[in-house]
Amino acid sequence: MAGLRARWGPAPGLLALSVLGFYLMLQVSSKRPPKTPPCPPSCSCTRDTAFCVDSKAVPRSLPSEVISLTLVNAAFSEIQDGAFSHLPLLQFLLLNSNKFTLIGDNAFTGLSHLQYLSLANNNLQTLPRDIFRPLDILSDLDLRGNALNCDCKVKWLVEWLAHTNTTVAPIYCASPPRFQEHKVQDLPLREFDCITTDFVLYQTLSFPAVSAEPFLYASDLYLALAQPGASACAILKWDYVERQLRGYDRIPAPSAVHCKPMVVDGQLYVVVAQLFGGSYIYHWDPNTTRFSKLQDIDPQRVRKPNDLEAFRIDGDWYFAVADSSKAGATSLYRWHQNGFYSHQALHPWHRDTDLEFVDGEGKPRLIVSSSSQAPVIYQWSRTQKQFVAQGEVTQVPDAQAVKHFAGRESYLCLSRYIGDKILRWEGTRFSEVQALPSRGSLALQPFLVGGRRYLALGSDFSFTQIYQWDEGRQKFVRFQELAVQAPRAFCYMPAGDAQLLLAPSFKGQTLVYRHVVVDLSA
Repeated sequence: MAGLRARWGPAPGLLALSVLGFYLMLQVSSKRPPKTPPCPPSCSCTRDTAFCVDSKAVPRSLPSEVISLTLVNAAFSEIQDGAFSHLPLLQFLLLNSNKFTLIGDNAFTGLSHLQYLSLANNNLQTLPRDIFRPLDILSDLDLRGNALNCDCKVKWLVEWLAHTNTTVAPIYCASPPRFQEHKVQDLPLREFDCITTDFVLYQTLSFPAVSAEPFLYASDLYLALAQPGASACAILKWDYVERQLRGYDRIPAPSAVHCKPMVVDGQLYVVVAQLFGGSYIYHWDPNTTRFSKLQDIDPQRVRKPNDLEAFRIDGDWYFAVADSSKAGATSLYRWHQNGFYSHQALHPWHRDTDLEFVDGEGKPRLIVSSSSQAPVIYQWSRTQKQFVAQGEVTQVPDAQAVKHFAGRESYLCLSRYIGDKILRWEGTRFSEVQALPSRGSLALQPFLVGGRRYLALGSDFSFTQIYQWDEGRQKFVRFQELAVQAPRAFCYMPAGDAQLLLAPSFKGQTLVYRHVVVDLSA
């Protein structure tokens, strides 16, 4: 029997033990931990730390258990988004003494365990907004030795430093000059003027026009445009869904220079002033949904209209027409029951070019500009119920148009062919406060948007200039250029949350710009 065992192998019991042992060896070997990635050539590693020199990028093959990483003399200048996301347990990150100039907005995303961050002695001039927001338990931050530009891009950092529990070593501004060597932690937030504005092209209307008048009727917003090239007064309607101006209706007007809408007692009228063929008043019939001619304007009195103003005095509606012919007269019309009737002849035979109604201090005034004399100021007499000549703006005898605005004082903007003027009322007379270096000016308009005052100045020889009023210096400063060809008017039109500036052009398309507010610290 012993010989048979020697010949045919071990007994069945011994064979079972051998198989069981082999199986246990396989089980043990299958539970061994994965092999740790090798340390990158540019790094020295221990079980949970890495020290890297001259790396061309953030090493990607480091063990995920690393809790401390140091990069020295790195051969790259930008820390990209998610650069350390493969090291979720990182607690200490030392990036000092490198040449980093840029940091991605999400460079430190995923580092919820990071406690210490050193970015000292780099070439950082700014930092992305809220770059430290993902670092919930950050206790120490070192930003020393960077040439920080303390402009609006670091305003968020000043705010963050004022509220964070993180210990941050003192850091200093390298620029601008007014903040140079100032401690960032001590910068007052009021010193950051980071809100600016811009006029951006919003809509292009593919036709020329010479006047623009927005108006509200039956809770809707409309725009009346004089289009002599198209022989019409075009009526556009604001589409609140599409947020665009859409064509709505047209009034025939072969030589229209102004289309003035007036809503009187809930009824819509449009005064159509024409150079030739007479001027008319149209009425909108809501039943037939069309305009029909209501009355003519006396052609013997108004021969060559150049401007229109509509206004209300003591509850009564009026409109005035500036007549630029040698034989005509600027005339005032008053609404009475079922039509507009001639009320007063103003300034005859002076070739008037512009009207401006001013209602300040409870004293309605009308300023009439002329090509033959200085602008004349008329004041409303409540006893006579007429305008009475009050005086002239003698400082600018050759003004083609006058517009006004009120700030701390009352001001006039006067358009001249060469060199426009800004005058201020001094109690008894106007005095010049500013001369604008313009040439060929044919349209100017001051307007107010959200507390900011602007002046649009247009010429046939250069781009349209937008000026902004500097309250401290009490003067306009150049703000922006708009590429408007041969503008003939400027019109501010609020449309819901859109603040629009319309620029009708005599030679090109009528452009619509939107006023936008920009936060430079964002």
